Amino acid sequence: MFQALSRAFRQSFDPAFRRVFNRSMLFSLVTFILLWLGAWFALDWAGEGLVAWVRDWAGDGFWLGLIDWLVNAAAIGAIAVVSFFLFPAVMVTIMALLLDEIAGAVERRHYPDLPPARSQPIAEAILGNVIFVAVTLILNLLVLPLYLILIWLPPLNLVLFYLLNGYLLGREYFEMVSVRRLDLPQSRQLRRRFRGRVILAGAVVTFLLTIPLVNLVTPIIATAFMLHIFEDLRRRGA
Repeated sequence: MFQALSRAFRQSFDPAFRRVFNRSMLFSLVTFILLWLGAWFALDWAGEGLVAWVRDWAGDGFWLGLIDWLVNAAAIGAIAVVSFFLFPAVMVTIMALLLDEIAGAVERRHYPDLPPARSQPIAEAILGNVIFVAVTLILNLLVLPLYLILIWLPPLNLVLFYLLNGYLLGREYFEMVSVRRLDLPQSRQLRRRFRGRVILAGAVVTFLLTIPLVNLVTPIIATAFMLHIFEDLRRRGA
């Protein structure tokens, strides 16, 4: 486990890793620039309506200037706060679309004897995603009462948090890298056989996602890390 994580971090400066990170950052910035422009025009339009209402109510003068200043300040503040909280999530989402390149880079460096990766059928990919989303929703609904109960018991709510997210993230990343070499039923059979190791690996990914700044590159590190875990388990299974 630690060796796999160490290998993933040591390869973090690989050109392929940097390309995925840079493209994710660029696409995220473009996305947010478009969102900023749209939000600015929307808030400006709303602010003009408010200023017009104040002018009708109080006329020109101190109150009109104050309201105009407050509207502009609130718009800038709201956009800044929302961007601060949403940017990592948007970047990670965009990065997730490029992670196959990371898996390929890891295989070229550490597993050069592997044959070309399997191309996953679209129907299989859709089915896998639908099942994952369904499992995520069902499990979160089932454990919600426990979360509410254990909120007063910090050690236990942390255990539940890492256990649940370890299972979900372990499953997600393990299937993402394993379907390059196995079909979906084989991937699930291997994951279930080594369920404990996969959940533990998912808990490590969960922990990385809780660290500021590190969470921006966690999908890249997690993909490389889980690929090493998968290859180790595949050899053990064989």
